[in-house]
Amino acid sequence: MNFLKPLLDIVLPPRCKSCGKIVDTDHSLCEMCFQKAEFISAPYCLQCGMPFENIDESANHLICPNCLKKKPKARLQRSAVLYNDFAQDLILAFKFGDRTDLKTLFAKWMLLAARDSLKQGIDVIIPVPLSYRRLVVRRYNQAAVLAKEVAKLTQTPIDAMNLIKIRHTKPQPRLQKNARAKNIKNAYRVKYPERIRGKRVLLIDDVMTTGATLNECVKLLLKNGALSVDTLTLARVKKD
Repeated sequence: MNFLKPLLDIVLPPRCKSCGKIVDTDHSLCEMCFQKAEFISAPYCLQCGMPFENIDESANHLICPNCLKKKPKARLQRSAVLYNDFAQDLILAFKFGDRTDLKTLFAKWMLLAARDSLKQGIDVIIPVPLSYRRLVVRRYNQAAVLAKEVAKLTQTPIDAMNLIKIRHTKPQPRLQKNARAKNIKNAYRVKYPERIRGKRVLLIDDVMTTGATLNECVKLLLKNGALSVDTLTLARVKKD
């Protein structure tokens, strides 16, 4: 069917996934919208991936004070973009507005952020799960949609049914930072520990805010035998 694509591009040309302007390639942004996305690039914390400010770009092997003080359980934590107003609008449309057509664009961004993890090796990809109640309302798990696309691009096995959420919790964005860890404590379970035993896991979610949800899942996966766990999110909230 590739020979039909030039004809289809004339009839239905590719359009910017944000503003709808005609663009050259599928699953992309126009130049103006692309400039609104704040991609995370070096220098950033080698451990948690938080970008540094006012530091020379050559300083790409630094650890931030938070990670020096309390080393995260995750081997690496990476995110593709900062959660600014532009990213928020796109992600909310993807998450709540049935804009699953954004998955390919997002996965390409995430693939760039995953370079460090891929270099160190990944055996299986696992998405952060939703509770059954929330899944019924939303009809799809945005983390699982992203995980499937990243798995396809990296040709890595995905296990979307192993890590499950066993109880409904309050939405994390509505809670204060100190209440988030308590809210999701013991909310997840690994159904098949033998599938991850000795494996290097890449845990995927859409947005990292305080990291409470990701950290809870990382600890659980390690407790159930994972050799290492890296986290990868589409966006992250920049800490003050």
